[in-house]
Amino acid sequence: MFLKLFGIALPVFFVIDMIWLGLVAKNFYRAQIGALMKPDVNWTAAIIFYLIFIAGMVVFVITPAMEKGSRAHALLFGALFGFVCYATYDLTNLAVAKDWPLLVTIVDLIWGAVLAASVSIVTYFIADKIGV
Repeated sequence: MFLKLFGIALPVFFVIDMIWLGLVAKNFYRAQIGALMKPDVNWTAAIIFYLIFIAGMVVFVITPAMEKGSRAHALLFGALFGFVCYATYDLTNLAVAKDWPLLVTIVDLIWGAVLAASVSIVTYFIADKIGV
């Protein structure tokens, strides 16, 4: 079940996050932390993050939601998972990085919750529809 759910969640995550990073929030991050950003993305690190994050969603959120037959579990625990994961990064930066903007932390915490909830619920619906 893990590989099937992972295979569904991966493109869902990628599409949603690329819309956010590439269209919606692109100028926001550049304006807020542009001086801290590298000119080129480290794609190896980005891909490793995506794979770990999605695996965590599948193990801790989506699989339990499927086993319970609960859309609410997928949505609520997806939001909690994303919030906690993004809080780890952003609150650490806020604590130790010089000039890390509070606004970036707030936006990222909300985005992490929305992203993981969205991926979890969409993956749940697709998996349920195709009988995973």
